Amino acid sequence: MTASEAGPEKASVLEAAAWREIVRYLTPHRKPMVLATVLTLCGALIGLSQPLMTKWIIGALGRGGALTGPLLLLTAALVGGAVLNAVGYYLLGRVAETVVLTSRREMVSRILRMRIGETHRIRPGDLMSRVASDTTLLRQAAGQTLVDALKGVLMLVAIVVLMGLLDLFLLTLTLAVLLAAAVLIGCVVPLFRRYSTKVQEAIGDLTAVLERMLGGFRTVKASGAERQEAEKLDAATFQAWSFGLRLARLGGVVSAGALLAVHLSFLVVLGVGGGRVASGAIPVGTLIAFLLYLFALIEPVAGLIAAASTFGTAVAAVRRIREVRELDVEPVLGEAVVSPGEAVRTPVGLAFRGVRFRYPGPDTPRVLHGVDLDIPPRGMTAVVGPSGAGKSTLFSLIERFYDPVGGSVLVDGTDVRDWPLEELRAAIGYVEQDAPVLAGTLRENLLLGIYREVPDEEIHAVLARTRLSAVVDRLPAGVDTPVGHRGSTLSGGERQRIAIARALLRRPRLLLLDEATSQLDAVNEASLRDVVLEVAREFTVLVVAHRLSTVTRADRIVVMEAGRVRAAGSHEELVRKDMLYQELAATQLLVPDAPEGAPGAGAATAR
Repeated sequence: MTASEAGPEKASVLEAAAWREIVRYLTPHRKPMVLATVLTLCGALIGLSQPLMTKWIIGALGRGGALTGPLLLLTAALVGGAVLNAVGYYLLGRVAETVVLTSRREMVSRILRMRIGETHRIRPGDLMSRVASDTTLLRQAAGQTLVDALKGVLMLVAIVVLMGLLDLFLLTLTLAVLLAAAVLIGCVVPLFRRYSTKVQEAIGDLTAVLERMLGGFRTVKASGAERQEAEKLDAATFQAWSFGLRLARLGGVVSAGALLAVHLSFLVVLGVGGGRVASGAIPVGTLIAFLLYLFALIEPVAGLIAAASTFGTAVAAVRRIREVRELDVEPVLGEAVVSPGEAVRTPVGLAFRGVRFRYPGPDTPRVLHGVDLDIPPRGMTAVVGPSGAGKSTLFSLIERFYDPVGGSVLVDGTDVRDWPLEELRAAIGYVEQDAPVLAGTLRENLLLGIYREVPDEEIHAVLARTRLSAVVDRLPAGVDTPVGHRGSTLSGGERQRIAIARALLRRPRLLLLDEATSQLDAVNEASLRDVVLEVAREFTVLVVAHRLSTVTRADRIVVMEAGRVRAAGSHEELVRKDMLYQELAATQLLVPDAPEGAPGAGAATAR
């Protein structure tokens, strides 16, 4: 439930939590905040001396006195007030930028550590909006707005006191008009929070739609779906505009009401005060000073209205930032119970004990049903089965992208939940089927997540093993050539070979290959198969396979069906004893090698 949809009690709880969040961000900056507040308040109070000095100058004119002293004093006061305000606002801006920096760092760290399942709940585009847009609104709340609100209140009180000292009767008339306007404005201000939340949520939706479209940009163009995507983007943009328009309308009504109240007060004071001057009750200088203070009310009143509007927007933004801080995240290094040795270079043994699993979400079906499986250290094990059998899910559990809902996954006899996460993943080389390549250079992609020094000789040796040397030779800057957004300048087969090279550079004790050669031609696939078999002689290789040549070379084959292990053994054994394997080997799953682009080449249906 969003804050805009919550009831009054729920909304008040969310607002209180948001305010605690703002205070948490500001607490480390107490001293500069206090100093900035004092400076800006002193500057504002000095500015309030102008009407009294004006009265003094008018009195001096009436008496024929010298004006040099009063004018110099007024000039000094105005310059001094401006300097104090400038320094105060600089300190506020510095605090606000530091708060935004802290918030963004916390959010980015949290997003990088969040569990994969959280991406089903909050869309990546919405997360981008929270990091970029909502933190900008936090800057307003953490800096100028809070001080402006405090300054507005104190200035309002000071002006009212000074007006009372000048003429209590005129002050009573002024307050009567202003209070009537304040009641009307107070009824409108709470709507700011509601529509501010809706605006931020609409911006998040817009960013999410845009991220979705850009993520499949080629597919959109190839499908001729630009019009459909444009309609979705236009709908999201219009919704943000609609809520923003309502917010602007509210702001206009409140601002106009406040200004109208001040102008009505001016007319009342001018009429009644003029009569009091004519009757001799007050001097003309007092009336002029009172009118100047009346116009001085515009600044604090406008500041308070702006603060109320900004507070509503900032509270909505802080609430969305707080939701990111509450994401379910993976444990950090040091939280684990067991640390099975550092820099161990022995092959990994795997075991699944009664593993049950379903993906996060309401009423999601169970994917694995009590999987029991032992994978010995060293050698290659191939996992085959029809689509939806749960093969790739095994890899997700080994990597701890998800945790099983029942049973345990053991690596070297230790539950993966008891491994330090960084140590666990450092021991694994994982090649996904779609082989994602990130924007950046080829070198950056090869060394992704590798923190040791990797000499160029080792990089080029791995490139040669994965048959990428020719690809690198034709690149203008070699391995330092940018590969485009998501590797757009590379073919699917090249991206897969880069992913395999990246995994090999990690020097893994366990290599996970999820149909990692599905987009390769027969020559490259055969070469990489030899590399995998070479790695398997020293370490453990687990592969989701679809090509007959890969499966038959495996030391062991595991057949899965409907989330269970159906059979295990060699190719010859399974052909003799398992009907499903016989069917897969003869039909859609296991296909003979064929050149890339030929009928049947690269078929991959086992997921």
